[in-house]
Amino acid sequence: MDVNFRTLDLNLLRVFDEVMAERNLTRAARNLSITQPAVSNALRRLRETLGDELVRRSGSGVEPTPRALALWPTVRDALRQLQHTLAPGEFDAGIADTTFLLAMADATAAELIPGLVQIVEKEAPAVSLRVLPLTTRDPRRMLENEEVDMAIGYFPAVIASLAARGQSDAAVPFETQRLYVGEYVCVMRRGHPLARAPLTLDSFCAARHLLVSFSGRPYGFIDQTLGALGRERRIVVTVNQFFTAGRVVANSNLLTVLPRHFVKVTGIDEQLVLRELPFQQPLVHVDAIWHRRAQHGHAHEWLRQALLRSAEAAFAGSADDA
Repeated sequence: MDVNFRTLDLNLLRVFDEVMAERNLTRAARNLSITQPAVSNALRRLRETLGDELVRRSGSGVEPTPRALALWPTVRDALRQLQHTLAPGEFDAGIADTTFLLAMADATAAELIPGLVQIVEKEAPAVSLRVLPLTTRDPRRMLENEEVDMAIGYFPAVIASLAARGQSDAAVPFETQRLYVGEYVCVMRRGHPLARAPLTLDSFCAARHLLVSFSGRPYGFIDQTLGALGRERRIVVTVNQFFTAGRVVANSNLLTVLPRHFVKVTGIDEQLVLRELPFQQPLVHVDAIWHRRAQHGHAHEWLRQALLRSAEAAFAGSADDA
């Protein structure tokens, strides 16, 4: 079917982009600040123009046709380029009074927030930061409900899920950005009996452990690795903050596992001993994740760049830097 581009209403493409991202007419309408009937009407007009059904109802949402899946990447990229070209100066950091809500664990905040505050004080003195505790390894619901603008942390399962969906051409309503790469080490107090020699797998498993657990569940990714080896450890305490873990371990015979970089900023690193884990553990990729409906805003773009600059400054010259 021939399409007369000169008479095509570009607003229909904006609606199409949101519907494809959300796979739900109600959420698309909310993101666009229009009514659901207006979304339905826009889709009807676009169907008539393109000669394709585009989306079909499926459960509580909609499922795109093959033609819609083929069109969407081009439409999305074109809309992004238009927005950057036509509205380059919407966010003036020097006068903006935006408040950003960020969710992250205390160890991540200790690495990133000092540098981010320096950037804000220098470039955006009226901007405010609100850092909320990260209580989950999957922050997508927080972002979907607009509880925070961005979540930052170690989200291996989420990143893998988003990558898989992207490869299958499914809707991916979230975007991510790698901030830094680190590693975990075993931490104990100075004078601990296990601090006298290299740590073995047997001694690690036989010790009593403290686990930093956002959910309070006494099982984490270290335990997954041990399980794959047919081993387990005894977790006798869980806490929800890395700072608390460091303080408890410094005053007990418990072992814990902490990010290597974080130990340096605890203020009690001289009381602690670090030992390499006695098994192979993947590197820790710390990522920022946000809902794609927020990414077009220039304020959000400035925040992402500021966080990246803060991470680069914090880990400049580090052997663990990616």
